[in-house]
Amino acid sequence: MKQLFYILVYLTPIISVSQKNNSIAREWMDTLLEMVKEDGQGPTIQARNLFHVSAAMHDAWAAYDEKQNTYFLGKEKNGKVIAFNPHFKRISKNIDSLRTIAISYAAFNIIKARYDLYGSKGRTIDILLSTFDKHQFKINKTLTTDYVNGSPEALGNYIAQQILLFGKNDGSKEEDRHEPDHYRPKNNNLLPETSDITGLVYPNHWQPIYVNNYIREKGFDKSLKDWNQLLIEGNVDFLTPFWGEVESFALPTESKRGMIHFNPGHPPYINTGNEQQTEAYRWGFSLVQRFASKLDSYNSKVWDISPKGITNIDAHIPKGLKEYQAYYAKIENNQRGNPIKNPITKKIYPKNLVKQGDYCRVIAEFWVDGPNTYSPPGHWLKFLNKVSYHPNFKRKWNGKGKALSQLEWDIKSYFLMCGAAHDAAIACWSAKGHYDYVRPISAIRYLGSLGQSSDANKPNYNPSGLKLVKNLVELVTENDPLAGDNKEHLNKIKIYNWRGPDAIENPFTDTAGVGWILAENWWPYQRYTFATPPFAGYTSGHSTFSTASAILLTYISGSPYFPSGLETFTAEKNEFLGFEDGPSEKITLQWATFYDAAIETCLSRVWGGIHPPVDDIEGRRTGKKVAENAIGFSKSFFN
Repeated sequence: MKQLFYILVYLTPIISVSQKNNSIAREWMDTLLEMVKEDGQGPTIQARNLFHVSAAMHDAWAAYDEKQNTYFLGKEKNGKVIAFNPHFKRISKNIDSLRTIAISYAAFNIIKARYDLYGSKGRTIDILLSTFDKHQFKINKTLTTDYVNGSPEALGNYIAQQILLFGKNDGSKEEDRHEPDHYRPKNNNLLPETSDITGLVYPNHWQPIYVNNYIREKGFDKSLKDWNQLLIEGNVDFLTPFWGEVESFALPTESKRGMIHFNPGHPPYINTGNEQQTEAYRWGFSLVQRFASKLDSYNSKVWDISPKGITNIDAHIPKGLKEYQAYYAKIENNQRGNPIKNPITKKIYPKNLVKQGDYCRVIAEFWVDGPNTYSPPGHWLKFLNKVSYHPNFKRKWNGKGKALSQLEWDIKSYFLMCGAAHDAAIACWSAKGHYDYVRPISAIRYLGSLGQSSDANKPNYNPSGLKLVKNLVELVTENDPLAGDNKEHLNKIKIYNWRGPDAIENPFTDTAGVGWILAENWWPYQRYTFATPPFAGYTSGHSTFSTASAILLTYISGSPYFPSGLETFTAEKNEFLGFEDGPSEKITLQWATFYDAAIETCLSRVWGGIHPPVDDIEGRRTGKKVAENAIGFSKSFFN
């Protein structure tokens, strides 16, 4: 609960900044995001909902101005034109009030219909109704769609009706609650409380993780809510592996080859007879294991995490194994900063020295965006709100021209950001569904089970196994405490690593720390109840969402920088962390640019044991393409 409290302390001001001056679009977006937090659906589903609601609000706003483009109204979608009567009576008086009503009825109807489908209705309906009732809107006016004579309620209802009809045939399988009808995992379930890796018959492919037995043995995480347990118990199947077939916001047809948008090519494979592929596979997952060896409050290595220490505005996205290795070596040694100046104060950012072990655990948890959060795209909408409502920010689109009204700014920025988030989900999951790539929790255990590949004259040799590295990856010797009472683990691979949930009795007071464990028992730095997301790894959703969002925020605002030149979040000593106790000292995360925050998001998933570098980097590349495409679309769409 302590971690959830501190996340909410950080995010709530973003929700409630000068609330009396919030636009109606902001109110509905905040309402939807609060429902996202209480819902528990996956990021693909939430991104689709965010887009459809933002598009509904946009069309309700645009319908009152003949010079504005609409996205759904009067346009062909799924081979069918969504009618918009040209005789719609645009009343010129009180247009702001009419728009408020139309936007509200459009948003309300879509949100209500979508969340009525999910099991979270009992948790979310009051959030929805509180916003609706606050403005004294009437439920009995949510039915009429006869908008021609100028009824704003009817216009909003009609827009919602048409988008909901569109959504029944947009490829998302909404009628089946977004469940896949053909996908079957190639591998059997991983039981993480055991060292049995035999279920991973195909080590290049995703393996479902079944944590229910371990939860029953250890007890449910008391920092989570009761409904989370029901969600987690059913959270084994691959989330929406077909999502590449969903109708997008603005992805061009030429971006799609076969089933995949912006096809990144296949990730490194093992056991194919190709030594270079095996080496790339082993290097990537070994790096995740090596990063996890630093997740310790007693790791006193100091890093400068100020913008001076970590900013790299012109960040090159590496390509190929050698560039990957060089890039991540800089990350591991904190060698990626530039001595840049704050554009507001004109001074070089001062150092911000922290313990590496604390910093890496904090970012792994701050950016996790798992249960009880706003989801990855929602996190970035919070940043958008932070920018849009900053007292020093000028609402000039792309930093140019005249300042927009708060409502027009919110309508357009939500529409573009949410549309791109939807496209990011489609593009990312098209690769996840096609390549079906293995996660670190399976791959690291598998590599360890093979043995060591360093010396054919030493025990437990296998050319595909882990490389022996002194003080990091070694063989279990006869007098080793890990050897077992009957020496059953003799000559197995042991790794120096974060010790996992078995070493934690009470996450409020205990830390696992790092130490020697058998490689076959490796856990990522995550909650044991949500050890790894229930879908394939390649490419990273966090990397795709965050890269696209950072590029879009830069474009929309006209600057790569946060409005004050610095955005921060403070993780209090022994309070913020939720997976275990910590951090050991107070830490303040700092970002000068949107891209700083995006890169930290990407790397947090490597530090947290969720993605190897190839997932991260190719996710960034896809996110960049998604953003560039969305920006190109917006230039022709917005007058």
